[in-house]
Amino acid sequence: MLDITVQRKASDLHLSVGYPPTLRVHGELISIAGEGSATAEQIESLIKPLLSEIQLRIYQQTLELDFSFEFERKARFRVNLYRQRGNPAAALRLIPFRIPLMEELGLPEILNKIIELKQGFILVTGPTGHGKSTTLASFIDRINQTRNVHIITIEDPVEYVFGAGKSLIEQREMYKDTRSWNNALKSALREDPDVVLIGEMRDLETIASAMTIAETGHLVFATLHTNSAAQSIDRIIDVFPELQQPQIRIQLASTLEVVLSLRLIPTIEPGRVLASEILFATPAARNIIRERKTHLMDNLIETSAELGMQILEKSLAGLVKSGKISQEMASRFALRPDLLEKFLR
Repeated sequence: MLDITVQRKASDLHLSVGYPPTLRVHGELISIAGEGSATAEQIESLIKPLLSEIQLRIYQQTLELDFSFEFERKARFRVNLYRQRGNPAAALRLIPFRIPLMEELGLPEILNKIIELKQGFILVTGPTGHGKSTTLASFIDRINQTRNVHIITIEDPVEYVFGAGKSLIEQREMYKDTRSWNNALKSALREDPDVVLIGEMRDLETIASAMTIAETGHLVFATLHTNSAAQSIDRIIDVFPELQQPQIRIQLASTLEVVLSLRLIPTIEPGRVLASEILFATPAARNIIRERKTHLMDNLIETSAELGMQILEKSLAGLVKSGKISQEMASRFALRPDLLEKFLR
């Protein structure tokens, strides 16, 4: 099944009791032909040999577990092991060995300036399965190939493994190399990093730590599950108690450099292509954050194309005009349908 996942270039393999093993290929679910419905015993016999004693204990206690493993030098898989209706289930995300170049992902050329930054806060956002981890890996790999810096990643679990380059890269995995996000983030400041990658900002503590690391002169990359640049800013601020929010706005306005929001859109030919929304933290954007006027952020992005900013609907319209995606598909992913119509005229 893992071989088939790699051969079909599927993004995910799903194992669930009562269903045949199922792949997600170009965003669509497809059952593996010839495979019968999985049983609980089969799923456990496949997954349990991959777990360490600590991981097995955590799974037995919490009934959920994230981990990763390498498959025969063909690929890595990130696994979420969970239970449904009392039975084990697993979602396995394919992580290719080769990290794609930024140009291969279809990222706008203007984003190359991120690689040159010495400090600040870079947010990559979007729904699950829309390219956040791959994009971050591409950024980090480019830094690794071009700069002599110390890079620390904190992940749950480690996904892409970085090869030799100019940088010193240390990848810390939750429950293997550290017991908690808070400990790892606090410890990072004492480890002489230049660049810190935080796999996911999950709560107030990780968000606060990420901003503190950026504020103290480091370049910080992190992900967030939000739909747009403006929503990302609101999500970060709203996670804090109301009395803290004015200070957090000031801190975020001073540290934020870029918000990149991603969507992988099914193409007319079988496949998917990247659409993106880009916010650069210009003086006007920083002022909007400080003054609680994030409702103005979409308009700022739309009217700042000459600075490299891009609203999601402009990216979608460009993909329609180039013949890569259908107008119907663009409408399905648009957050602001009226704006998409305007760009398609």
